[in-house]
Amino acid sequence: MSNSKNENAINERGNRPPLFRTMNYILMGIGALLLLIGYICLAGGDVPDEVFDGEIFNTRRIVVAPILIFIGLVVEIVAIMWHPKATENNNQ
Repeated sequence: MSNSKNENAINERGNRPPLFRTMNYILMGIGALLLLIGYICLAGGDVPDEVFDGEIFNTRRIVVAPILIFIGLVVEIVAIMWHPKATENNNQ
C-alpha cells in the first residue's frame, strides 16, 4: 500500500477536505468589509456640474479610501491563498 499526499488528503468516507476552511471565510468577510468601508469613504455627494466643491479633494477621499480598498484587496488575496499546514494529528 503506497501512501501519497493525495491518499492522505482523502478522509474515511472517501471525500476530500473542503477547499476553504472557517478561517478563510472569516478573512474573506474582513476583506469584504474593508472594501465596503473604503468604497463608502470614496463616495461623494451630489454636486451640480456648474458648482465647484472643494470637498472632493479632502483627505478621506484621496488618502483613506484608497488605502482601505488596497488593504481589503490584499486581505482577500491572502484569504483565498491561505491554507493551514497539516499537523501530525490531522494525518492520523
